[in-house]
Amino acid sequence: MVKVSIVNGLVLIFLGSFVKLQNLMTAQKSMKVDKVDWESSIKDKAKYDELVDEERQPMSIVFIGHVDAGKSTTCGNILLLTGQVDQADVRKLKQEAKEKNRESWWIAYLMDIGEEEKTKGKTVEVGKARFNTASKRLTILDAPGHKNYVPNMIAGASQADVAALVISAKTGEFESGFEKGGQTTEHAMLAKSLGVKNLILLINKMDESTINWSQNRFEHIKKQLLPYLINTCGYEETNLYWIPYSALNGDNMKEGIKDPKGSWYKGPTFFEVLDNLPLPQRDPEGPVRIPVLDKYKDGGNLFVFGKVESGTIVHSNNFFLNLITYISGSKLTLVPIGETVTIHAIYNDDDKRIPYAKPGEGVKVNFSQNVIKFILASYQRY
Repeated sequence: MVKVSIVNGLVLIFLGSFVKLQNLMTAQKSMKVDKVDWESSIKDKAKYDELVDEERQPMSIVFIGHVDAGKSTTCGNILLLTGQVDQADVRKLKQEAKEKNRESWWIAYLMDIGEEEKTKGKTVEVGKARFNTASKRLTILDAPGHKNYVPNMIAGASQADVAALVISAKTGEFESGFEKGGQTTEHAMLAKSLGVKNLILLINKMDESTINWSQNRFEHIKKQLLPYLINTCGYEETNLYWIPYSALNGDNMKEGIKDPKGSWYKGPTFFEVLDNLPLPQRDPEGPVRIPVLDKYKDGGNLFVFGKVESGTIVHSNNFFLNLITYISGSKLTLVPIGETVTIHAIYNDDDKRIPYAKPGEGVKVNFSQNVIKFILASYQRY
């Protein structure tokens, strides 16, 4: 799991698509070809840390919502439920939380790894992790909920295909986030403005003693939120998914609600919703489009972070030439300066070297040329 720290993210609010058009790596216009079987085209598979999982499609999900709604706990429990945390780490985090008199926060510590975040219990930077369902490879983006860190929330939401709006059902906490100008409403609006179409409404803390899996409380929250989401934000009702759950004990996340008091809920679990969500329209044979998120230079090597939105980038020296002659990806053009660069290596979100990357993949690309001064991330101004 890594952290992504973004500054001046508010620029994205005003520049939106302009930023996306100006600050990206794009391939030169290419000829249209038939669909390519990329995996069978690799000449030397041993050169890569891992191959691309073609059975599961990539999707990025950002967790947004008011402060203390339970976003980091939700993300941390996803990692636990999918077997990505060993028991030694669990014991260590439990002990650390106990020493800070925050024993119930240990699950959130899986995402909130900074000392300030652990001490104050507030996410500051965008936490990033990955997990798989039956049909998808998902990237988690754990966005901060405090109003002081809205720029970082925007940086996370701008990378997402879908958003999960985490809402506390606890008496007073929902009202603080929604009725009193909290981040529930602001985050929902910002996610829609940044292109999120599908919104999952995660109604958390349903197991809290004053709520006790109350269907009336769940329906009240839904009744309050629905007009705002449709009439003010512009979401389609068919693209809204309402799920009561408990981030702390995992009820209705991977498996259904265990408490008999929640038997009124007959819908899918959170994981089931994720598995059945439609993917955004993507064109792996189209021109390459990768908005730049960040960059750094290490020992003379230039690395650029981004997400493939269109086309397929390939490490061309290890593919049969007849397949890449007309495919965008072996050489890229930096927009708007028109500088042509060659891909030296491609890495996925786990920092594993891969042979190619198609739309939806988060990537780190190593260029053979030193053009770092020409590349700006999407939050920077020319």
